[in-house]
Amino acid sequence: MDSVAGLLDGPRARGAFLLRSVLDPPWSMRIQDEAPLTLVAMVRGAACVLPDDGEPFWMRAGDVGILRGPDPYVVADRPETAPQVLILPGQRCLTPDGQELTEMYDLGVRTWGNSPDGETVMLTGTYQLKSETSQRLLDALPAHLVLTGDSWENPLVGYLADEIAKDEPGQEAVLDRLLDLLLIAVLRAWFARDEAQAPGWYRAQGDPVVGPALKLIHNNPAQPWTVASLADAIGVSRAALARRFNALVGEPPMTFLTTWRLSLAADLLREPGATVGSVAPQVGYSSAFALSTAFKRVRGMSPAEHRAAA
Repeated sequence: MDSVAGLLDGPRARGAFLLRSVLDPPWSMRIQDEAPLTLVAMVRGAACVLPDDGEPFWMRAGDVGILRGPDPYVVADRPETAPQVLILPGQRCLTPDGQELTEMYDLGVRTWGNSPDGETVMLTGTYQLKSETSQRLLDALPAHLVLTGDSWENPLVGYLADEIAKDEPGQEAVLDRLLDLLLIAVLRAWFARDEAQAPGWYRAQGDPVVGPALKLIHNNPAQPWTVASLADAIGVSRAALARRFNALVGEPPMTFLTTWRLSLAADLLREPGATVGSVAPQVGYSSAFALSTAFKRVRGMSPAEHRAAA
């Protein structure tokens, strides 16, 4: 499991909230759901996104965008349209004066809006829970990014649009998989662009030396790795691995390993019934004391304080 997989499958990651909106102008929604990441796919029409701290930008049919939370923003048919809906954490919807929503209404399975045949149709998937294992990925993303429909080809938006309104056995699993696949496709397409300035750890995953080392670290955090044992496992010298890893990733292998282990531990410690003693061997520490010492040294708080804060 790497940082991308950690966003979707990590201990604290769960399936996204998925909704289709069908709208006729004028319409405007203020989003304050505090979701760490939201994916928006425009099926029909257009929408203007107005961040509280940033320049407005448009999304049009065929475009797919990612918005990195938790900062609020407005999505509207036009920049000047005043918000009619306030969306809060837990997808609670209110009118601007604080009343439970009545103007928008249910249009079917996972569909809402103000018109059953609205000129604008968009799909929104919000990933609600923030996983520590995905923090490197979230930190590498801009506040928002948009792939225009004419800049890439991907059939997943069409599949998702067709499937979202179905109510068949196993449908939630189908939608979760499609949304996750679309998110991964967008991230791959984005990081492949020069302007994305992909972080070193992401680019290094394709390196013939550092890539296998990263996979071993990600997939086997409990292994008692050293630079020498990693180098032996991938068939290079210790010096070659250390030099190339530091050059491409920007930090030594053992520093990266420690950060990864403690990110996993931070997620696992939030799970019901987890203890420092039960988590320690899962992330490569010989005892609760060893994990607690490393956790406090690197993260500035004890595991117990972390659990209480969460």
